[in-house]
Amino acid sequence: MNHPQAATIRRADYAPPAFWIDSVNLTFDLDPAKTRVLNRMTLRRNMAVPAQPLRLDGDELSLSRVLLGGQGCSFRMDGQTLVLENLPEGPEPFELEIFTTCCPEKNTQLMGLFMSGGDFFTQCEAEGFRRITYFLDRPDVMATYTVTLRADKARWPVLLSNGNLIESGDLDDGRHFAIWHDPHKKPSYLFAVVAGRLVAREQRITTRAGKEHLLQVFVRPGDLDQTGHAMRSLMAAVAWDEARFGLPLDLERFMVVATSDFNMGAMENKGLNIFNTRFVLAKPATATDADFAGVESVIGHEYFHNWTGNRVTCRDWFQLSLKEGLTVFRDQEFSQDMAGSESARAVKRIEDVIVLRAHQFPEDAGPLAHPVRPDEYQEINNFYTTTIYEKGAEVVRMYQTLLGREGFRRGMDLYFERHDGQAVTCDDFAQAMSDANPQSPLPALLPQFKRWYSQAGTPVVTAESRYDEAAQTWTLTLAQHTPPTPGQAVKEPLVIPVRIGLVGPDGQDVPLQTQEGQQGESAPAAAPAATFTALLTEEKASFTFINVPAGCAPSLLRGFSAPVRLQYAETPAQLLHRLAHDSDPFNRWEAGQTLLLQAATRHASASANPGEPALNGAQMEALRAVLRHPQLDAAFKALALTLPAESDIAEHMASQGLPVDPQRIHATRQAMLAQIASALQADWQWAWQAHQGSGAYQPDAASSGRRALAGLALLMLCLNAQATGDAVWPGKAYQRAKDAGNMTERLAALTALIHTHHPLAGKALARYHALFAEDALALDKWFALQARTPDADGHVLPLVRQLMQRPDFTLKNPNRARALIFTYCLNNPAAFHRADGAGHAFWAEQVLALDALNPQVAARLARALDRWATLAEPYRSSARAALQTVAARDTLSRDVREVVTRALGSQGE
Repeated sequence: MNHPQAATIRRADYAPPAFWIDSVNLTFDLDPAKTRVLNRMTLRRNMAVPAQPLRLDGDELSLSRVLLGGQGCSFRMDGQTLVLENLPEGPEPFELEIFTTCCPEKNTQLMGLFMSGGDFFTQCEAEGFRRITYFLDRPDVMATYTVTLRADKARWPVLLSNGNLIESGDLDDGRHFAIWHDPHKKPSYLFAVVAGRLVAREQRITTRAGKEHLLQVFVRPGDLDQTGHAMRSLMAAVAWDEARFGLPLDLERFMVVATSDFNMGAMENKGLNIFNTRFVLAKPATATDADFAGVESVIGHEYFHNWTGNRVTCRDWFQLSLKEGLTVFRDQEFSQDMAGSESARAVKRIEDVIVLRAHQFPEDAGPLAHPVRPDEYQEINNFYTTTIYEKGAEVVRMYQTLLGREGFRRGMDLYFERHDGQAVTCDDFAQAMSDANPQSPLPALLPQFKRWYSQAGTPVVTAESRYDEAAQTWTLTLAQHTPPTPGQAVKEPLVIPVRIGLVGPDGQDVPLQTQEGQQGESAPAAAPAATFTALLTEEKASFTFINVPAGCAPSLLRGFSAPVRLQYAETPAQLLHRLAHDSDPFNRWEAGQTLLLQAATRHASASANPGEPALNGAQMEALRAVLRHPQLDAAFKALALTLPAESDIAEHMASQGLPVDPQRIHATRQAMLAQIASALQADWQWAWQAHQGSGAYQPDAASSGRRALAGLALLMLCLNAQATGDAVWPGKAYQRAKDAGNMTERLAALTALIHTHHPLAGKALARYHALFAEDALALDKWFALQARTPDADGHVLPLVRQLMQRPDFTLKNPNRARALIFTYCLNNPAAFHRADGAGHAFWAEQVLALDALNPQVAARLARALDRWATLAEPYRSSARAALQTVAARDTLSRDVREVVTRALGSQGE
């Protein structure tokens, strides 16, 4: 494939389309080698813009016929764009007919119409519809669709498209047809077709509005027993959206279809969601607790798009977070509500922030940093990022923090009242939130608040506190600055809500009272007495609280109330006090993680003594107290006692200007694990014994938490056994890996054996493969386990290369490629960043190999070296050389070229 250099597309250049498309009538004659597509469209000029030719997007299509009003017409090709000039000049509608063919079986990009397991699927977001037919493939062109599908009935008995089934029946020669009509106008990226040998789990429901709907989950034969959780999640999502936001299901049926070949997690096509099997199929024997949670979250996410993305869509792709950030926030709220208890809700919040910090903060600090609403791009597929999704969700969450839950609901109601059926912008959403809450602080702050959409980078909030014992006043001074990012050297102050608490010397929260007339407060009625929400709107501001006793520990940024880095010089004693007593679960967890991160950073720095323990006795006793605490939930304990990842330690060091040596960081973390395993051995034995499950597997929050803590305990016990030579716990782990009644416990046992390089690991892996060789998702876990092996002697890269030669590995399947190659390059830093540069050279090989098959997947792998400039030598030089190798390829796709060019360009390469 030869991919020309893409032009830069800028938000400032947006112009409305020259034509509108009112209706689309598509007829597909489905064939793997040559699918014929007849496209009959009704168009009309947009009289609000100057007259210009009609330019229809296309990509790798064979054009057979173009008719205007049923007659032949002149046209020309401009690259892959179909251009028609002699069209009716007035506002009256006209008919255009285009007949094309495409080859789904050779479509390894998995964009447009492609095949998976012999069945037909589509993926049209962002610009895949142009690979099906010539079209105005942009989100602000919305039309109604009628689709006729024709195919061999024996090979493809199920024919699906968006909307409602109008008619179906048999044709000659063993073929059949189905006609679907979607009554809701939609952009082309929401179009979908599925044809295959599928079976469905069905459920009829009656919504609050009293209407009956059919829910269907389609999978390949043999997988139906794994769809129960997906159906329950879908039913819960429908009920939740109607109860929480008053948003009903608006079609006669709602369909979910699973495929094993898919670039993304899932796609929200109107009424016909297409999913990666990973987020539909789940049964205890093959899916972990995390898999069950992922199914619930992603099913919810795609269903919630029915309103936030489909009914109200994006004017242009720069507004992507309008639908994605908002819908991530909605699926996070859904999962928290489904979790049940307040503790389980807090655990979900902590997990979401862990993801944000692990992926979005580094993105904000790297060469590909971009705002939540980008100003330019070369390839839109590269902007499906954690900044758009997770940081975008945090921006939405700040609206709710400022307005309260009821005020946020008022804003949502006004948003839909104004914009249902329209393609709009982030500004439209912000304005609806403001206009619906005129008494809140938002209207006055709105222009400044919207800087969250336009400024890249993670803001840094620096806190200083001063206590006046005589006056019993405590003054907190907050300052903000956002570091420069590529293309944005100067940053302006943002609106940052900082939720504040004080933990008294007795461990109880101290009620917060402010001096009268103090500026920068949020609406006080929404906040409990123990928490105050300060609005930091200037570069620096102070907040004074009265009647404060001595000896309090400040608890800042409670609930992670803004996506910022907090810098506050807490004493070790204050951190230990908050770890023991902070009533805010997030900040309690944060106190422990701060202690662990500080210890790891000290130990991994070049000046540290490698033989000195990273943690002192007081810190170890604090961890023991958390583990033994009778009131804390097991899920919280598991999170609090899990060390920061090697990548988190690396980012923390980079933020302090320290060189990142992946080998030292790995050695530090391993030493800390060994120290905790040894010092708390008796406590880990207690945790293992006390958190064994009983009865049938349930994926609820409490049961999942118990399994998480038991799995962590088993790892720690095997780590201690590695040091002492004890054979008991590795034997227990092997037995659990053999006999576990669910995948969560099986994988925890396997992880313990692999992480400690125990001889039984090989035997356990062989047994696992024999059990699950025919289950694709379970086999993905088998590949990923080995790619994540701690690298004691440089053996992981040869192992990965060996695994690539197996007949059950293929680069063409994104899930399998992600399981092995992505896991090695992105989730095993010490094994990847080798001193001899072999890991980086391997990365370059795989990026180029993937780019020839699937540029979108290749570009995501290319991001593994975003942060190369923070590495110490010799890793820095070999990473740069690998990037240069990829950049030198003449036929590189625009997807990958944009990533590597920006990565190199950040250092003037």
